[in-house]
Amino acid sequence: MPVYEYLCDACGPFTEMRPMAECDEPNDCPQCEVSSPRVILTAPNYFCMATDKRLAHATNERSSNAPKTVGEYKASHGPGCGCCSTGKPSRLQTRSKSGAKGFPTARPWMISH
Repeated sequence: MPVYEYLCDACGPFTEMRPMAECDEPNDCPQCEVSSPRVILTAPNYFCMATDKRLAHATNERSSNAPKTVGEYKASHGPGCGCCSTGKPSRLQTRSKSGAKGFPTARPWMISH
């Protein structure tokens, strides 16, 4: 059963474990027994979750319209990054004597545009 937060006007906030079917109904304060409405005071947290799963959730929750900042990109693609800092030309790129680039492919049956 999930834990919900309630706010008593006299005693302050308290939490209660209740079935999901009763989540929107008010609950009696454990101290003064006055009916109190449900409130959301804290954000959900994942402190009990393993670090790798927490990071996976954070990655999945990243908005597709919010690209990485330059700082985030540099943090993941630093000086030792093998994908973009090798300094070598692509193995699929060749140059002719005139300096024109050529892109031979491993699929000779495909016609390039």
